[in-house]
Amino acid sequence: MNVKKEWHVALRVIDKIEKSGFEAVIVGGAVRDYLLQRPVNDVDVATNALPTEIKGIFTSTVDVGIEHGTVLVLDEGEPIEVTTYRTDGTYSDYRRPEEVAFVRNLEDDLQRRDFTINAMAFTKEGKIIDLFGGKEDIDKKLIRAVGNPNVRFREDALRMLRAIRFCAQLGFSIEEETLKAIQVDSDLIDFIANERISMELAKIWKSKYVYYGLQTLIETNLSKFLVGQFAEQLEHWRIFKAGKPVVGWAYLCLLNRQEFQNIADFYRLSNREKTYIRKVLNAFDALRQNWTAMDYFTNELEVLETAYDFARWQNIGLPFKKEKIREIKNNLPLQAIDQLAINGNHLMSWTTRKKGPWIKVALDAATIAVLNGYVENDEEKLKEWFINDFINEG
Repeated sequence: MNVKKEWHVALRVIDKIEKSGFEAVIVGGAVRDYLLQRPVNDVDVATNALPTEIKGIFTSTVDVGIEHGTVLVLDEGEPIEVTTYRTDGTYSDYRRPEEVAFVRNLEDDLQRRDFTINAMAFTKEGKIIDLFGGKEDIDKKLIRAVGNPNVRFREDALRMLRAIRFCAQLGFSIEEETLKAIQVDSDLIDFIANERISMELAKIWKSKYVYYGLQTLIETNLSKFLVGQFAEQLEHWRIFKAGKPVVGWAYLCLLNRQEFQNIADFYRLSNREKTYIRKVLNAFDALRQNWTAMDYFTNELEVLETAYDFARWQNIGLPFKKEKIREIKNNLPLQAIDQLAINGNHLMSWTTRKKGPWIKVALDAATIAVLNGYVENDEEKLKEWFINDFINEG
């Protein structure tokens, strides 16, 4: 399988650490995705060397999480996070350990991780270190907690939602005891910051198996503690597919129109996301009445295509294919407002009326007239339209 440049960079970093007398391995999600032959994104290295020792080996480093043992190594051209093996202390708030302890033993580090599929390591020689059955669970397509699942989830309650996210991404199911533990501890999700919850849902929205993920969200009882009517609206997600998280947020808002503000507040949506969502919802409403030329003109292609998808996912009959949207939009006589052949100065020179709000009204009317083919986008033709039609009708 082809791996990203960072993978080879990480192996060079490991080589330098080993030549200095320490051990180091690639860990976590990169190993899981390597075995699944999925795109490998973040490549992290774990080592028995202390942070100060890592900084002594490499010439260019940044302390990105030194209190947790993480140093960013820049020597090989691509940034690689190198973290010292550690164990976590007591979790008193279901979110983070009160302290961490650096250790020299890889097994101690791996056993603190969330799921078996994320608790494997990869050596420079290509050997997989699998102490908790991660490869077997990958073969069985199972999400299983490392050790006692209740302990894992009471350490960090977000792990419950991460289990759902992996179901949505991989199509895996949750192992029976792990599932029961989530059902028992589902209310602990209330201890998790809304921003962290939002990040996990954002990853679910662009996953391959969103419907299955939401089914599992409901089965685990976690949906009861989140904003949005997931159980009631589940069937509307059956064929949902999005490449961008904001499309998921927009669809959630469409299905829960009365809770738009609650959704935006709870999931900490940005102003840009809220603006996009409002545009899509307005375009969806307009589509049900048939889009006008002005709808095509004022909305970006992506907004129109997303609104179209929403209608399709809602089983609303559509009289044209999605490909037609681009064709219609590209064939509009105007693509931007500054392409209109006239402006306010033209209007002022064609009338004795004083400057005022009427200018914007007239320019909007001219834009609509051009878009609908009532008049050509030509200065003289628009002057004739303005004097004979707009002023007289006004």
